[in-house]
Amino acid sequence: MIKIYTQIEQGEAWLKRYYGSLPIFACVLGFTETCLIPGISAAGLTPEDRKYTACADAEFLYYGAAHQPQYPLPPLTAGASPVLISRAVVEELKIPVYLFNAGLPLIPAVPLIDLGGTTARCLSTGAAMEIATVKHLLEQGLLWGDQLGAKHSQGYLILSECVVGGTTTALAILTGLGIDAAGKVNSSHPVCNHAQKWAVVQAGLENRHNFTDPLELVAAVGDPMQVVVAGMAIAASRRCGVLLAGGTQMLAVYALVQAIAQAYSLSWQPEAIIVGTTRWVAEDTTGATVDLALSLGKNNFSWGKITPPLLATQLSFANSRYPQLQAYEQGFVKEGVGAGAACLAAYLSQNWLQEQLLTAIEAQMTQLINSLSH
Repeated sequence: MIKIYTQIEQGEAWLKRYYGSLPIFACVLGFTETCLIPGISAAGLTPEDRKYTACADAEFLYYGAAHQPQYPLPPLTAGASPVLISRAVVEELKIPVYLFNAGLPLIPAVPLIDLGGTTARCLSTGAAMEIATVKHLLEQGLLWGDQLGAKHSQGYLILSECVVGGTTTALAILTGLGIDAAGKVNSSHPVCNHAQKWAVVQAGLENRHNFTDPLELVAAVGDPMQVVVAGMAIAASRRCGVLLAGGTQMLAVYALVQAIAQAYSLSWQPEAIIVGTTRWVAEDTTGATVDLALSLGKNNFSWGKITPPLLATQLSFANSRYPQLQAYEQGFVKEGVGAGAACLAAYLSQNWLQEQLLTAIEAQMTQLINSLSH
């Protein structure tokens, strides 16, 4: 039910260590104006829809389908939001959920921990955020990673994200850190829009190619989630296990963890951290996620050259009765809001396999459809 694609021994040791334990699920919400570029993302039909995606996902993750949302899930080109997968697991397994606002234009109607960040400007400006904001968000990430890690020292933390346009900011961060990432990232499109992403990234990095400080790189072309999760992962890894929940975006966060730890002499425990996603990401033929994970071990700078263990749930929707879920098998929607990591957690905690996962996710889908028809 889980496949390990890189660093197999470390991945197996991690799974063995946390088998039987229940995680804490943290989701860091952020926003980059990069997502307003027409066609850059499929997480919301129009640029206007994409302003609400994080709010809608946060509400659904926290309350589920029965709740009347202030921000309903946005329409997609095809498929259904991956938050259905995460919600199915956290609801059934009663996993505690913490939601963090790293920088949103609108505030979702959920209990939220505000980190005092800001939204990011489009990365093509090369001036996405103020450096003071980035430093503040790193501090907050370190603080909360330490707190949640202390609370859960025998278990592990799932660190997930919701940032529309985040695979493009991820490409910018990876490239700025000297990692060969062009053509390897994923997207919410069935066929990744590599050329469009690369053009945006090149515009953002045009003026600046030699970043000696990773926080300056985040300020130039990043988004507010990245530095928060990097800080959380660094601090939490000293106390408990960390499951970075996502594909391309979490590989960028992992690269940032190495760079920030190196640049600021922060201790962290690489063996405590894995990256977990879905097979739709890991095996996406229009990206190269496994190759990207391996590229982290050979960057052009001296940030440290560690390849993270990349794992993925083998969940399939091929036999789902819902076309919105079958769409995942055609490459529409692949991951988000910690969907892949939630499936890993269901396996580790309750030994859930394909059948139990599909049943729980379809139950969410049924509830959602019923709530929309009322």
